[in-house]
Amino acid sequence: MADKPDIAFYHAPNTRSSGVRVLLEELGAPYRLHALNMRAGEHLQDAYRAINPMGKVPAIRNGDALVTEQAAVYLYLADLFPEAGLAPAATDPARAKYLRWMVFYGSCFEPAVIDRHLKREPGPRAMSAYGEYDSVIARVSEALTPGPYLLGDRFSAADILWGSALGWTIGFGLVAPDPVLTAYVERVRSRPAFQSVAAADAQLAAEHEATAKAGAA
Repeated sequence: MADKPDIAFYHAPNTRSSGVRVLLEELGAPYRLHALNMRAGEHLQDAYRAINPMGKVPAIRNGDALVTEQAAVYLYLADLFPEAGLAPAATDPARAKYLRWMVFYGSCFEPAVIDRHLKREPGPRAMSAYGEYDSVIARVSEALTPGPYLLGDRFSAADILWGSALGWTIGFGLVAPDPVLTAYVERVRSRPAFQSVAAADAQLAAEHEATAKAGAA
């Protein structure tokens, strides 16, 4: 009999790890929360550098398995709890599209958005990981038309990743509002797990802010 998961989740509120917290809730996964106060620089201290030398969240540990990097964490967790149905099986044709969108986020979308925001040229097409910004956004919009999710009617872990990412990039003005993208964000964010994590993260962020101010006083 396989060992039960023993998941330690390293998280900071209002960061890329917030989506992983949503995923854990959607999966119904038991986990122990290790909240890092980034306001106080805890993610850069030796204790957390031993978990992720990059000083980034999210990270998870499940027994001897340590997983960092956002997409890898999503893929690992969704496969660890197949009964939740948030990841197509390896033999399911939908797995191909699912993997594409999991990887497309970090390899194309995020670098394209950051380059556009910083007014940087993407570089020669032969050297660019994503080609051009407009093409990246067009592919995402196409994937969500008609929707409602990236895999059509099937909600998956990829939607948690993309619903989170498009929410913050549109919210901060990094991606222009678009009817298809905005409706998708609203649809994903209306799920109970997103609502509960948003409330919990808001409380955690306020606690961290108060601790940081007290330490600086």
